[in-house]
Amino acid sequence: MDTPSTLLNGGQILANALVRQGVDIAFGVPGESFLPLLNGLVDHPKFRFITCRQEGGAAYMAEAYAKLSGQPGVLMVTRGPGASNAMIGMHTAYQDSTPMVLLVGQVGTDMVEREAFQEIDYRRMYSECAKWIGSIDRVDRIDEFVSHAFHVAQAGRKGPVVLALPEDVLYMTSQENPVKPAHIVQPGLDGNVFQPAMQAFASANKPMVIAGGGNWNSAACEDLRSWVNREGVPVATSFRSQDVIDNLDPAFAGDLGIGANPALVKRIQEADVLLVIGERLGEMTTAGYSLLSVPQTKATLIHVLSGPEELGRVYRPDFALNCSPENFCAALKTVKMAKNHDSAVMKTAHAEYLTFSSPVTVPGDLQLAQIMSSLPSSIPRDSIMTNGAGNFATWVHRFYPYGPYKTQLAPANGSMGYGLPAAIAAKITNPEKVAIAVCGDGDFMMNCQELATAARYDAFPIIFVVNNNMLGTIRMHQEREFTSRVIATGLTNPDFVRFADSFGMPGFRVTKTAEFAPVFAKALASKKGALIELVLDQEVISPSKLLSQLGK
Repeated sequence: MDTPSTLLNGGQILANALVRQGVDIAFGVPGESFLPLLNGLVDHPKFRFITCRQEGGAAYMAEAYAKLSGQPGVLMVTRGPGASNAMIGMHTAYQDSTPMVLLVGQVGTDMVEREAFQEIDYRRMYSECAKWIGSIDRVDRIDEFVSHAFHVAQAGRKGPVVLALPEDVLYMTSQENPVKPAHIVQPGLDGNVFQPAMQAFASANKPMVIAGGGNWNSAACEDLRSWVNREGVPVATSFRSQDVIDNLDPAFAGDLGIGANPALVKRIQEADVLLVIGERLGEMTTAGYSLLSVPQTKATLIHVLSGPEELGRVYRPDFALNCSPENFCAALKTVKMAKNHDSAVMKTAHAEYLTFSSPVTVPGDLQLAQIMSSLPSSIPRDSIMTNGAGNFATWVHRFYPYGPYKTQLAPANGSMGYGLPAAIAAKITNPEKVAIAVCGDGDFMMNCQELATAARYDAFPIIFVVNNNMLGTIRMHQEREFTSRVIATGLTNPDFVRFADSFGMPGFRVTKTAEFAPVFAKALASKKGALIELVLDQEVISPSKLLSQLGK
């Protein structure tokens, strides 16, 4: 006679289901709406719940973890306010094509549609920034919903999904229906399109490759690097995807983003065939859709994307390939061009990048370009650089040469406050690596409370706070559009050195370029990371313009 299966409550079933999906870490802020899930996780002593100080910071950490680990980032937050705070990280994951699973508490099924305490309709709330939103309204379907969520998050164009957890369902009991880990389903190569597309590329006089976006892995990056070097073709990367190819590689021609190299822009516009891999050709990469003509580009466009819904959305490609970067770049290894492209062109494009990324001098005692360009001489090539949003990021993107894949964590949606939580997640994921968060003063203060998380888990990064006591990007736009009519962009900051010290972290203030090197050496030697405040004159609004020159 068969022995009946043990009855478990919904929280235990859900915890077991997550572990079966290979999940061993989650980020979040605990809440009373999902207490049975937390209780279920106690039975898995190797599972780590990283308790953050605000759901926005937790969401960024889960997103950064997913990028570094290649596994879906798991985020757990409570209903209502917690779910609202988590929205910023979900939007980041959506625009960055990062797989995430958000588990969010919900009111009981007996209270739905009554505007109960902290009730929100998550299907409407997350409809613009999630691939799928589900609500587990039956305890006997938990395993099914978890399997669905992990399949969707990792299929095609990867991205975030949401599972709402009605509180009463987590207390109900049922038997488990164990499900094996989700498949990672990625589109393969259509040879009928690939062959003529590569023939067109082979016949090009001025070919260019643009690589970036989501869904990459180390194998795809290496296959691309090897092929373009063999064929002598220059590669540009899209906005905040600079680590798709090592920036010191001879094939790297620079990145397309804010303040792109004019020489690179000219090359893209003069190309007769463009091979775009993984990048949607969004607003930032195309300089507001002005880099390439819409909807038909002048160049023959070969567009390779994991998500079919993005092919032809803005630009009508001549060859549309619904294929993952991994599968496409693996196929490139078999392609030998019918004619040899001039490798001198590739080398010239790289030389133009090196010239553009050479430090520039601006008025004042602190030369931020020189500091950023000096970093590679003292840190490993696999060091992880993170940043949020603001004019300060221009310096790191332009003057720091990123290393191989997984050395850049930066939000494609331009979200402030990302850099610090991402760097903390980097230290949790890869504690042996150097992780540096480059932040503006406004940017840093968005999530500075997460230093408490760094202290709790001994995951201290090195932090640069570029301090000019203002929201520099907005001030720059104000001066351009409404000269000398300034409002709302000035900031009052704490003493950043003392702030770091309060978390047991060494802090330093640097006002002159010569002061940086010895301070940075101390930061690298520290077991508690360090915060280095870089005091920048407000006049130095960008590497190429002074504040007083705007609007003239």
